[in-house]
Amino acid sequence: MMDNNNTAKREKRRRQSEKSRALILIGVIVSGSLVYYHCAYRGASVVSLISDVLIVLLCSLAILGLLFRQLTIQVPVDPLEWQISQDTANSIVAWLANTIGAAESVLRVAATGHDKRLFFKVVICLYILSALGRLVSGVTVAYAGTV
Repeated sequence: MMDNNNTAKREKRRRQSEKSRALILIGVIVSGSLVYYHCAYRGASVVSLISDVLIVLLCSLAILGLLFRQLTIQVPVDPLEWQISQDTANSIVAWLANTIGAAESVLRVAATGHDKRLFFKVVICLYILSALGRLVSGVTVAYAGTV
């Protein structure tokens, strides 16, 4: 009796797992198709795609907010609670400043010409990136960079 109950529970979990995998797969296929349509077929950039998605999300949230206000429905989450702490903000800005500072330092040393080897490395890297950008799209370069 107990064994049949455990088997039934395992079978139910397995079916739910298969359904969730199928839904995730469908979501990935639909999302990938929309990204391909937007970037390749329409000839738009990834920045355009991201801005379009943010515009759609912003408009959808605004419409939902107006609808909730008209129907006097309480909003489940208060947007004022979506704040980060001062320490988190400081660490993000410090990381960004350090990254930009390091890049600026390398480019300044390369531009002065004191370190000829670094200068040629930067020139060669920029030339390769320029040639690569003319040959392939930015999405392909970003994908190749992650692999």
